[in-house]
Amino acid sequence: MAKSSADDAELRRACEAAIEGTKQKILMSIRVAKSRGIWGKSGKLGRGNMAKPRVLAISAKTKAKRTKAFLRIFKYSNGGVLEAAKLYKLKHLSKVEVVTNDPSGCTFILGFDNLRSQSVAPPQWTMRNVDDRNRLLLCILNTCKDVLGHLPKVVGIDVVEMALWAKANTQAINQGQEALQVGPDIATINKGDMQVTVEKELVSQAEEEDMEALLGTYVMGIGEAEAFSERLKRELQALEAANVHAILENEPLIKEVLQGLEQATNCIEDMDEWLGIFNVKLRHMREDIESIETRNNKLEMQSVNNRSLVEELDALIGRFHIPTEYAARLTGGSFDEACMAQNVEACEWLANALRTLEVPKLGHIYANMKSVREKRVELDKLKNAFVRRALEFLQGYFTSVVDFMINDKSYFSQRGQLKRPDHADLRYKCRTYARLLQHLKSLDRTCLGPLRRAYCSSLNLLLRREAREFSNELRASTKVSKTTTIWLDGSTGNNQSTHGADTSVVSEAYGKMLTIFIPLLVDESSFFAHFMCFEVPALVPPKGVADGGKRKPDAGNDDDLGIIDIDDVSSAGRTTIDLEALNESLRDLLDGIQEDFYAVVDWAYKADPLRCISLHGVTDRYISSQKADAAGFVRVLLDDLDNRISMLFSRFVEEACHQIEKNDRNVRQVGILSYIPRFATLATRMEQYIQGQSRDLVDQAYTKFVSIMFVTLDKISQVDIKYADILLLENYAAFQNSLYELANVVPTLAKFYHQASEAYEQACTRFISSIIYYQFERLFQFARRIEDLLCTIAPEEVPYQIGLSKADLRKVVKSSLSGVDKSISAMYKKIQKNLSSEELLPSLWDKCKKDFLDKYNSFAQLVAKVYPAENIPSVSEMRDILAPM
Repeated sequence: MAKSSADDAELRRACEAAIEGTKQKILMSIRVAKSRGIWGKSGKLGRGNMAKPRVLAISAKTKAKRTKAFLRIFKYSNGGVLEAAKLYKLKHLSKVEVVTNDPSGCTFILGFDNLRSQSVAPPQWTMRNVDDRNRLLLCILNTCKDVLGHLPKVVGIDVVEMALWAKANTQAINQGQEALQVGPDIATINKGDMQVTVEKELVSQAEEEDMEALLGTYVMGIGEAEAFSERLKRELQALEAANVHAILENEPLIKEVLQGLEQATNCIEDMDEWLGIFNVKLRHMREDIESIETRNNKLEMQSVNNRSLVEELDALIGRFHIPTEYAARLTGGSFDEACMAQNVEACEWLANALRTLEVPKLGHIYANMKSVREKRVELDKLKNAFVRRALEFLQGYFTSVVDFMINDKSYFSQRGQLKRPDHADLRYKCRTYARLLQHLKSLDRTCLGPLRRAYCSSLNLLLRREAREFSNELRASTKVSKTTTIWLDGSTGNNQSTHGADTSVVSEAYGKMLTIFIPLLVDESSFFAHFMCFEVPALVPPKGVADGGKRKPDAGNDDDLGIIDIDDVSSAGRTTIDLEALNESLRDLLDGIQEDFYAVVDWAYKADPLRCISLHGVTDRYISSQKADAAGFVRVLLDDLDNRISMLFSRFVEEACHQIEKNDRNVRQVGILSYIPRFATLATRMEQYIQGQSRDLVDQAYTKFVSIMFVTLDKISQVDIKYADILLLENYAAFQNSLYELANVVPTLAKFYHQASEAYEQACTRFISSIIYYQFERLFQFARRIEDLLCTIAPEEVPYQIGLSKADLRKVVKSSLSGVDKSISAMYKKIQKNLSSEELLPSLWDKCKKDFLDKYNSFAQLVAKVYPAENIPSVSEMRDILAPM
């Protein structure tokens, strides 16, 4: 017998070298042949399905307290060296099947349950002989049992044959498999252990002995079988004969038994008939009993229902009763202050009675009863009558109270005395009927519309009278100078004064008007919303905010009606907003009062248009403080005042711009225009009046003023082009000088200051260039021609051009620089002659000398580049000539 490859130490070392670094130990390695096929069929060895040599190896890896077992497949590389091809985990081995179509029994299939495609046939492994096959399969089975604790399914192998082979080849099996370690506890498999493992797994010793004894019973010859068959036949015949004899001997006894059975059957039939009769009678009795019980239950239920119905009807009739005292109050009682408690109590009873006749207070089954409908109609008539009477009384009451106040002159401002409006007595009288109004709204939500209109109409007359009297007396008592202030009109002489009288009293008067009436209007709006039961949250702004932060606490001016405390039934967190109706009512309440505010604003504008700036700031402060919903129309009033102030100030700005434009008379003007210094004075005055949010208004005016000033200045300068630059630079310089301090603190003026500075620099450059070119025209004209030619030809070719020869250069230099000191003096005199502002002369002359030296330096560089051999006065010489001048 040839040596098995499982005992090949060289093969095992080659496998261990192929998996070096994986920390796995080879337990067994054996050569096999790999082919393809399907389950249960051997593979056909065709061109595409040739058997390939492979090596199967069982390896194990110990990690921590567990051991992992693997089945590795090695293949031979082109150089004949083993290399790892595939790796399978033995824990996924589910099936070991020996191919039955292979007569040698050396071909088997290993099935794994984790293959990606179970439809692809697994490879078939063919061993050299059955011993190699059994040795490999036993190693796999023992490894699965010891390491994994379970065995795969084995198909096509005789277990007994496997056990007998393992017992006979224990020595060969144990070679090379003596060091398998499971976790930290080493399980060394020796010869005895392997033998025990195989026998315990396949068949035990007792089972083997029983199997041998069973097989021994079937080891007998053909003769013995025939004798046993004859014996069985004889015993069967004897048994049959004995049974027939016993039956014949017991025939009388059997007849007697049959007669007894027939009699018993007859008795049973009679008894069954009697029981049927009894059953019918019992069924009839049960039906009668059930009928009696049903009638009794219905009668009992009817009795309970009748009792409950009587109780419900008694309670319902109690709801229908109308107390006589309440009926008298609702139909004809007085609405005097002393009777208001009884009237409110009657209202509460009526509202509660109406609610008790409505779902869900009243059950759905009673809602449509005729008596309930009739009682509801009766209560509705009481409600309508009471509401009508209450509305008529309150409308007349409000009118009479307001008429009384209007007829009493002590309530209003008089000559020499400003009277702050006081509505404390009016509100006290109205509070008497506050709870009544709430009950009226709960009875009929639409009934308060006419009452609200009547209240607004009456109170509007009072408020307009108070505002008119206060406004007239305020203007009459405020003394304002009648001096007319001229700001930017160019038709007046420069000696005309532009400083008006102090008009701060105008702003103070306007502030006093707002301080007194804006909080009053807000309080009246808030009181009206509370009193007339508008469902608007946050009606009253915080104290000290409604008047722009200047109002002092006044205990006598409390407009908090306490609506939430009066109506404890309604929810304090009600979210329904009735702003549309409230705004409409407030419009009726305060309509027309804005005319008296307009009169104060117009009066202030006539006194001093610039006071619109401070008026605008005061108004904006009040606008930002009105946040309550009830102050909506007051915000509209303040917005209208703000728009009117802005409109009047815009009119002033337009008139001032028109005054600036009148300077353009199509006549040459020299020196500083009159509106330049006047604008500085105007801007200084405007900055003094700025309050709060007035900065935007003033900045817009600055933008319009300065834009018109610059445009007009450009138009005036174009009347005489020769002196345009002089006029521009003098006026732009005057603009900068007059606004220097303001430009440092006002960003808008700083922007125009820089714009004027740029325009000044441009005008200076143009003016100085014209002066220089006037005195040295030939010199710099010659330089310009050289620059133009250098763009097209080389520098050394320039002297050969017509008019640009060296001789021409000498002529130009001689004619232009022979009396250069006189030419420079002429430039100074020309600048001095044209300027009307002596303070600008030093700066302009310094700029003129600097520009002349820059131009002459450029000319000297051109000459050095084009005429290197020619000598002209150097730049330093020219600088020395200009220094003392």
